[in-house]
Amino acid sequence: MTERIGFVGTGATPDDPDEEGFAMAYRHARGYERIDDCELVACADIVRENAEQFAETFDVPHVYEDYERMLDEAAPDVVSVCVPPDVHADVVLGIADHGGPDAVHCEKPMATEWPDCRRMGEACESADIRLTFNHQRRMGPVFREAKRLLDDGAIGDLRQLEWSAKNLFDAGTHMFDLSAFYTDQTPVEWVLAGIEYSDENRQFGVHNENQAVAHWRYESGVDGLARTGWGSDGVGARFRLVGADGTVEVGADDGPPLRYRNDETSGWSTVDVGETEWGNRKFVTYRGYVRWGVEAGLRRATEYLPVGDPTDYEYPTHIDRAIESVVTAVREDAESELSWRNAIESTEVVFAAWESARRRGRVALPLEIDDNPLEEMVADGRLAVDPEGT
Repeated sequence: MTERIGFVGTGATPDDPDEEGFAMAYRHARGYERIDDCELVACADIVRENAEQFAETFDVPHVYEDYERMLDEAAPDVVSVCVPPDVHADVVLGIADHGGPDAVHCEKPMATEWPDCRRMGEACESADIRLTFNHQRRMGPVFREAKRLLDDGAIGDLRQLEWSAKNLFDAGTHMFDLSAFYTDQTPVEWVLAGIEYSDENRQFGVHNENQAVAHWRYESGVDGLARTGWGSDGVGARFRLVGADGTVEVGADDGPPLRYRNDETSGWSTVDVGETEWGNRKFVTYRGYVRWGVEAGLRRATEYLPVGDPTDYEYPTHIDRAIESVVTAVREDAESELSWRNAIESTEVVFAAWESARRRGRVALPLEIDDNPLEEMVADGRLAVDPEGT
């Protein structure tokens, strides 16, 4: 059976790696192209020329400005939603209300208002649509090998998770998802956090703090600790798993992509999975930008010049693996690891951290709020944001 793939939101360009330039639909499309019997049939974007550029790049036959018309006329089985976060909910709820596809794969973060996160999932379930979110890092070999080490008892029982990221929402959503992955989706009991936000900091139009320190605890007793922004360099690793008998580190500042130590090792032991935590093969590690802008050109160059093996540029990214898991779940009538029920657990911790800052105290879960605490604190003046950053 062939899955027909549609896209809502194509972005303006696949070549601009700055914070407002990621055209994630291009990355999703490359993931679908790698899978046998996936046909890219349609795309929709309110800026028609963006959709036309995308369609030309991937030979997509049908272009729309209205995604509902796309659903009616092109009848995709799987839809990738790659619009900005503040309209994720509107589009996903709209697709659920309209019906049609078997699955919707939405970019992260889930939504900018906490209640919308659950509404999206419940609406899709009612419409018999599988809803997943692109928390692709848990598909990365480095992160999965770290999980294997943990499960195999290399560091004993897990006691604490530590990580650093740019912010809690746009970047941190991946890290909270990995935290849930390493704790086998164990529910969180409470969250305590403080944030700093004096310089305006928008990612894709949405406020993100300048700096945060967050502490949360799982029902299993495992603690989570995170630092973001200006304080993130204090962690010393992208991700750290601390067990009763040792430690696993991913992306250590002074070390390899993956290493561990315990009572039986003499210092750190390196674990080589053939790529970095970002998913770059060693062949292109020193120029990781390859994946974001010039991959296609380099692949073409290898056809004519002795500069490398073309297969080095066909190696699957984390997003490729995430897309494959979504399609596999559809074909096997199974639940993907990237399901909305997994995503909402990690997203809840983000909103709870902001709510902790708003309350200036610890927040018990489940979270009972009806807004975005950070956005509200900016709007009502409790956070004195300086748009000029002075």
